[in-house]
Amino acid sequence: MAIVEAKGIKRSFRSGDEELTVLSGIDLRINPGDFVAVTGESGTGKSTLLHIIGLLDRPTEGELLLDGRGCLSLSDEKTAQLRNRFIGFVFQFHHLLPEFTSLENVMLPCLVAGKTFEDAKSRAISLLDKFEIESRAYHFPNQLSGGEQQRVALARALANSPQFLIADEPTGNLDERHSHEIEELLCRMNKEENLTILLATHDIKLAERAKRVYLLTGGMLSAIKSEGKVE
Repeated sequence: MAIVEAKGIKRSFRSGDEELTVLSGIDLRINPGDFVAVTGESGTGKSTLLHIIGLLDRPTEGELLLDGRGCLSLSDEKTAQLRNRFIGFVFQFHHLLPEFTSLENVMLPCLVAGKTFEDAKSRAISLLDKFEIESRAYHFPNQLSGGEQQRVALARALANSPQFLIADEPTGNLDERHSHEIEELLCRMNKEENLTILLATHDIKLAERAKRVYLLTGGMLSAIKSEGKVE
């Protein structure tokens, strides 16, 4: 069964008397263990598509199934619960809470999900260790480099062992060295732990490492790579 199935997703925004259509009818199926990249120019709707699939926005039209279940008619409370349990998010900017340490930032989703303090702490330490940043566990975000901040953000995204990870330009704010580090982490998690990833990126090198790559233009997706084969 597909983890994500988007059918006929359309998204329009009204600006005064005009209606701007960003997504014109997107169909996308993501299976367990997939690594799917969506690329395209700025303003083509990549983030909008990811926000809809991640339940941060709702489409104007269309159907979205997560793990085979329709989810667009859920209440805001049920949507938030599903999002916290089912999906991990990494964005271009890390969005770490500045008043919390690295450890506390990673613990937070676990605590929101109802885990005990000790279980949340154990999970957070394990992830910080996995991403080789455990030595910075008690540092605050402003004491970390950009790459370290994004590693903490990735650990936080995986705190509740989500079914899949949504990464929106995760290397877009990093220099080449730190971009490569995040790229390697994502690929490692996909290969070694079968983590399902949906990625939007301008980084061609990162996109090329995905199993499937789509170009978003004119509100529609077109496949340019499928399981290692360039279309």
